[in-house]
Amino acid sequence: MRVNADFDERIVVHTRELDWQASPMKGVERRMLDRIGGEVARATSIVRYAPGSAFSEHTHNGGEEFIVLEGTFQDEHGDYPRGTYVRNPPTTHHVPRSDEGCTIFVKLWQFDAADRDQFARDMGSTALEEAGEGVRTATLHADPRETVELIVLEPGASWTLGSEGGAEALVLDGSLAGDEIHLGLHDWMRMPKGDTLTLKTGPEGARIWTKTGHLAHVREPEAA
Repeated sequence: MRVNADFDERIVVHTRELDWQASPMKGVERRMLDRIGGEVARATSIVRYAPGSAFSEHTHNGGEEFIVLEGTFQDEHGDYPRGTYVRNPPTTHHVPRSDEGCTIFVKLWQFDAADRDQFARDMGSTALEEAGEGVRTATLHADPRETVELIVLEPGASWTLGSEGGAEALVLDGSLAGDEIHLGLHDWMRMPKGDTLTLKTGPEGARIWTKTGHLAHVREPEAA
């Protein structure tokens, strides 16, 4: 399966307009944003757990990172409420579930094979630094391959997204617009290597999660 698999194109996905598709586990559905592969895939998705649903135990050979967008995600390691950013590097394993139901943004098979930096971080309590007029940022993760940041923009503030190694952004709250593009709640954009775009917030401001540099390292998933 290949979904938005041309990484030389700018992709904008209004995720709430996509249909939910069933996963192999009852009660777990997904909206595919990009994907290379079948059930073992390099994938970016919005995943929804119905109350009481779960996945069987599995190992993330290619790594997993996710953001809890709604509800509370759970596994044997703990509970992760809305606003939590989690990185589970290669070789980690868990039994994911959600007692009350949740929605997460999740990325699979996009880690360096040697990465072992595992953590869960509450983005709401992350310290922010001034990065321009009406803009504050926090680095959530950084290594030679990629930088992951939380960007908080006041109403009317502008932010330029892009990198020689490619970029993507997920809107956590608020809205942004630029170059005939409008991004609202949970909308997602991926930009090819070297592409840049200046976005300006609306009257409510915005919070966005961004990742840069990583598209210089796209690889196919390995068979299980």
